[in-house]
Amino acid sequence: MRILIAFTSLSGNTRDVARQVRARCEVLGHQVDWIEAGVQTLADAGEPRHDLYLFGSWSDNAGRTPSEMKHLIAALVEAVGKPPQVAVFGTGETQWGEEYYCGAVRRIAAFFGSVHPRLEIEQMPHGECDALAIQRWTDHVLTCTQRMLDPGMPSETILHADPARFVA
Repeated sequence: MRILIAFTSLSGNTRDVARQVRARCEVLGHQVDWIEAGVQTLADAGEPRHDLYLFGSWSDNAGRTPSEMKHLIAALVEAVGKPPQVAVFGTGETQWGEEYYCGAVRRIAAFFGSVHPRLEIEQMPHGECDALAIQRWTDHVLTCTQRMLDPGMPSETILHADPARFVA
């Protein structure tokens, strides 16, 4: 599959998650294009059409989506419309309140009507638990997307991930 990972990161935490997602996608043989919103533009990824779009974001003031991510999403929608295969990940801090925690992740997923579970990491990815959560989420999204793109794929190839663990 051809995958676009587009993310924004203030402190580097979301970038760290994006790197782990990218590594997992590449290990599994997928072609990955990479955009850091605010640093690169959609044009930097070449052809904007991909099989799967993975968006990552931190949450700005009161759980809002950072402006650089909004601009990138607007450019994507202008170029290809709202793609059907979108999954969203991000980082946040519950100390600012549960209602704001990973608010950008929830907003982006809702905007695209994503059918995939969201991946929300508290602060920065650290330890085996977060690494495993990132791997399981990535595997789940990839497998489900492949299944949607290839309806002939046997159902037993879908990973038995527990989507509830990734949804706030």
